[in-house]
Amino acid sequence: MAAAPLSASLGLVVREVEDLAARIDDASAERALDLVDRGRRVFVHGAGRSGLALRMTAMRLMHLGRDVHVVGEVTTPAIGPGDVLLVASGSGTTTGIVQAARTAHDLGASVVALSTTDDSPLSAVADVTLVLPAATKTDRSGAASAQYAGSLFEQAVALVGDALFHTLWARGGQSADDLWPRHANLE
Repeated sequence: MAAAPLSASLGLVVREVEDLAARIDDASAERALDLVDRGRRVFVHGAGRSGLALRMTAMRLMHLGRDVHVVGEVTTPAIGPGDVLLVASGSGTTTGIVQAARTAHDLGASVVALSTTDDSPLSAVADVTLVLPAATKTDRSGAASAQYAGSLFEQAVALVGDALFHTLWARGGQSADDLWPRHANLE
């Protein structure tokens, strides 16, 4: 692979993200948004970089005043009816993510999945799967993305999380000044 200037690489990333965003199904996105909006509490769960992106989403939902938890943290309560689990797995087969989705579903929570496919064990248990048309981390063909591994999917998870936040913020009518006091003040 020939070295490209940073600006060319950034342009590639931006073009791929724009193309992906244009191919997201609006009806699925709206169903996912409504489930998160109506959820009593929101739990987020993902592995690796997808998990990090969902942690960013959790932080923004907290800024909205939502009761939000990151699965696996010692202070995370048990999930139950009326709650929603927001999960991300590019392949839809990540064992821990699929098992968490099954458990949440069995306990009466809604499951919103972010994935590259709606034909997977994760999608089978999810109430809605928002397909982010990108390469999975094991796809090295370059057909879905010129970026390394699951980079495009992980970027999309972060951006969809920010878009979800922004839409809920607009729906709620709070000002930026209303949200600001929820930022960490112990730093």
